[in-house]
Amino acid sequence: MKRFFLIIVLSIFGYSANSQSFELLNGDTINKTDVANKRQGYWIVKDKSGKIEEEGKYADGRKVGLWKAYFDNGKLKSEITYVGSRPKGPYKLYYENGVLQEEGTWASTKNTGSFKRYHTNGNIAQDFNFTASGKREGVQKYFHENGQLQIEGTWAAGQESGELKEYYDNGDLKSVKVFAGGLIDRENYAEYAPKKPMTDPLKKQLDAAPNVNVKASKEEQPNQGGFTGNGYYKLYNKDMQIAKDGEFKDYRFINGKMYDYDQNGLLVKIKIFKNGRYIGDGVIEDK
Repeated sequence: MKRFFLIIVLSIFGYSANSQSFELLNGDTINKTDVANKRQGYWIVKDKSGKIEEEGKYADGRKVGLWKAYFDNGKLKSEITYVGSRPKGPYKLYYENGVLQEEGTWASTKNTGSFKRYHTNGNIAQDFNFTASGKREGVQKYFHENGQLQIEGTWAAGQESGELKEYYDNGDLKSVKVFAGGLIDRENYAEYAPKKPMTDPLKKQLDAAPNVNVKASKEEQPNQGGFTGNGYYKLYNKDMQIAKDGEFKDYRFINGKMYDYDQNGLLVKIKIFKNGRYIGDGVIEDK
């Protein structure tokens, strides 16, 4: 009878041990799964070559607290705070060279509070503020790569509101626009020529970019009044999604952003134009 009881006990303990797994790192338990095969505690995830991809804590199979991810070169890629496997709280993203790319606070997929984005040289590129619902609010700023202020304006409920000023990379005023509810008042639009030479490295990129002839399509409609083909306009496609936002000259799109959507109506790319040249892609933001 005792022998039979001992066999049962050993079988139970053997099953429990085989249902859990873990590793030891410097005497600490990592990469642990419980009897329900849920990840628990601290985990270090590696690729096939043994390089660390990410590390952080699990609770009942869900990511919690601060998680760090890494590039193939070993440099830090991101630091993201999770609650129940959803991004919630402070986060930082990095370029592959180790320079900070972006920092802010996430609530699921939306930014809230202060948001800052940086150029690859470390200079600030964007300084925004978001509401708790993820809409841009208050004074928003963009900066040239050389550190000079590029755009400063006020947003309300995610839309431009009031005066918006744009500056050249040398600090000279470029334009003044007035918005109300995201719509521009073209009667209060003023543009100025630079007084000093341009210095931004972007000028070299601009000179090398191909000169393209992009015009408004027949389906696109302006945000206000008739489309004359000259001046600042915000155009919308047949689904009332923003298509182009910027300056036109003789119906040609000169400066601003062009928005591309997929067949489901989802925004997939923002193209940046300067002086009629396509110079790169913009950042898709949650609003």
